[in-house]
Amino acid sequence: MEAKRSLLAIFLLLSFLSISTAAPTRKTRTRKPCKSMVFYFHDVIYNGHNAKNATSAIVGSPQWGNKTILTGQNHFGDLVVFDDPITLDNNLHSKPVGRAQGFYIYDKKDIFTAWLGFSFVFNSTQHKGSINFAGADPLMNKTRDISVIGGTGDFFMARGVATLMTDAFEGEVYFRLRTDINLYECW
Repeated sequence: MEAKRSLLAIFLLLSFLSISTAAPTRKTRTRKPCKSMVFYFHDVIYNGHNAKNATSAIVGSPQWGNKTILTGQNHFGDLVVFDDPITLDNNLHSKPVGRAQGFYIYDKKDIFTAWLGFSFVFNSTQHKGSINFAGADPLMNKTRDISVIGGTGDFFMARGVATLMTDAFEGEVYFRLRTDINLYECW
């Protein structure tokens, strides 16, 4: 009986040792982007007086809101579509290299935040095609990451991360976002 217990104890000990040595060690792999770019997009929201210069408009609002002024309560419920110029520097009057086209939804009452879905559509000699983005945008954070979820042309099936930073704003009519794009899947 004692021999069976000893044999069983040795068997269990060897089993545990073989499991622990066979388990793969977790390697942390630092990935370097295959492409990095910086762009600025400039959003001029329609406020009832600036139709000529506006590049975005409120197309949906809660019952208590309207479509020319962003609602109170952190703009909760407002849906804004945009067709903003993209530049290589932070000057609104620089030559655009493309357009940022999409929408944002202010999605929380208690925190100033939005959800974004948009594309950078390029029309320059340097880039052809589009890059698609989606994700939450906690606006009060200095920098925010959103997902690069695809692309076309030069950016076919691109995947990565875009770091957004509000570079400037003027009340609730104009803001400029610096967009640092790091692609980790490039074709």
